[in-house]
Parts: sequence; C-alpha cells; structure tokens
Amino acid sequence: MAISDTHAPRRWRGCPPAVAGHLRGADLILHAGDVCVPSVLDELSAYAPVKAVLGNNDGPEVAAWGAPETLEFDLDGLPAAMIHDSGPASRRTARMRRRFPGAALVVFGHSHIPLDETGDGVRIFNPGSPTDRRRQPHGTIGLLHVENGRLLTAEIVPVT
Repeated sequence: MAISDTHAPRRWRGCPPAVAGHLRGADLILHAGDVCVPSVLDELSAYAPVKAVLGNNDGPEVAAWGAPETLEFDLDGLPAAMIHDSGPASRRTARMRRRFPGAALVVFGHSHIPLDETGDGVRIFNPGSPTDRRRQPHGTIGLLHVENGRLLTAEIVPVT
C-alpha cells in the first residue's frame, strides 16, 4: 500500500477507518513523506512494515524514525524508489529515470494529486493524500500489487 501527505496532527488525528480497512491486508506500507510526526509511522507499523521518506514538512524526529530523503529498495523483485517531491509535472518521468536509473517504479507525494504514469522506462505513482485532498474530489491512497518482480496492478483508491 502507498500513502503520502498525512500531515499529522493537523489533518491525521488517527488512522481513518477507510484507510485502516486497506492497511489490514497490506504486506508493506510505503509512505512518501509529509508525515509530520513519527507517531503516524508507529501507528502504520502496527499493520505492516513501513518504508518512509522525508517530506518538506518533516523534521528531525521523522528522520530519526528512519526516513531518509530518498530510498531505493527491492519490492518483491521489482526495483523501486521513493522520494517526496518529484518536481514539476513537465518531464517528470525523464527526471525520475535520471534520478533513479535502476528503478522500474518510483513512488512520490508532495502535490496531493494522485498520479499513475509510465514513460521514459519508468512508472511513477503518487497515491495522493488520504487526509488533505486540496483540490481533488476525494482523499486517496494507492494499492500496488507486485509479484515476482512485476507490478501487476496499481490503483488509486478514494478513502473519503
């Protein structure tokens, strides 16, 4: 499962029930930054292991929890990466390919705008925000189904 921009405690005052329903079946939770307080990562860790990166609103407490600025990792054989801010929409896939040349999938956040796009040999995925939808019709999370090094499905799921 992928999540981003929870912005606690201003926006996230505990795991929303619709999000918790999806967390119960998760094997891994990817948080693409702007957690704001590490207690959110502790809360998510009660459901499944968590990998997180720092967002522009995250301080030293989130870094001390173990969130770096970027992360590259293996997702059941699929080379993946995570970053909070992927920059402007223009040429985003090319930029992510240069930044993470070995990644087949890059998960990011920051904009609160859900996105699933493929280009320049990389798939980029922004789950949006479950708690701060801004100009979006719904708060969202992302569900990623990976098996044997292949991303089988990537889905943006409304939770509000």
